Amino acid sequence: MFRRAVRHTVRSRDTLLISLLLPVLIMLLFVYVFGGAIQVDGPYIDYVIPGIILLCTGFGASITATAVATDLRTGAVDRFRTLPIFRQALLAGHVGEGVVRNMIAVAIVLVVGVILGFRSSAGFFAWLAAGAVIVLFVHAITWLAVALGLLAQNPEAAGGFTYAIMFIPYISSAFVPTDSMPSWLRGFAEHQPATPVIDTLRSLLVGAESRNSAGLAVAWSVGLAVVGYVCAAGLFARRTRA
Repeated sequence: MFRRAVRHTVRSRDTLLISLLLPVLIMLLFVYVFGGAIQVDGPYIDYVIPGIILLCTGFGASITATAVATDLRTGAVDRFRTLPIFRQALLAGHVGEGVVRNMIAVAIVLVVGVILGFRSSAGFFAWLAAGAVIVLFVHAITWLAVALGLLAQNPEAAGGFTYAIMFIPYISSAFVPTDSMPSWLRGFAEHQPATPVIDTLRSLLVGAESRNSAGLAVAWSVGLAVVGYVCAAGLFARRTRA
């Protein structure tokens, strides 16, 4: 199922290119267009990279949700149900492919970031911890995307449902400090999943103040993964019930 999902993604070259290159384009936009007007401690490229990394997960979630909805609509799920395979192997394949694709997008963002001037003070173990946080969060978001793909009635709706996931990093500490936001918006920005994950990555990669966000980042990621898995399992059972 994983190999199948990978083949389908590779064949959809336009979608694949968008998911891999759009985060880079957004990074260029913020660094060279908005970066000069945003005051942060240190170079803005160092500040914005963790936010762009999380933005990758939003674009990747859209592809995963659409792929799951497409399988349901084309009858692929019904055909696989006749085979002697684990009932949720199809969903696990989509999740595995989504995680790998998102990590490739993250690697591209980091490489381009280094070219643009991003410099990390992290050692080996800090990079290892940052990678673990990213994988954990990507895994959680991918399961949510699978659940949204099962909830949607068609692939177009599935892609639309993931807009909320893509929008959340914008209202966080990804691109501007939350201190600069009005109080009513700051409360949301500081108490949603993206901000503690971004702050943790920023602390690990460039030594910024973490505000004890690592525990919150792990808790949010694990919680979202559990919610996504439970919802996906329930929706899959309902959609495939004979």
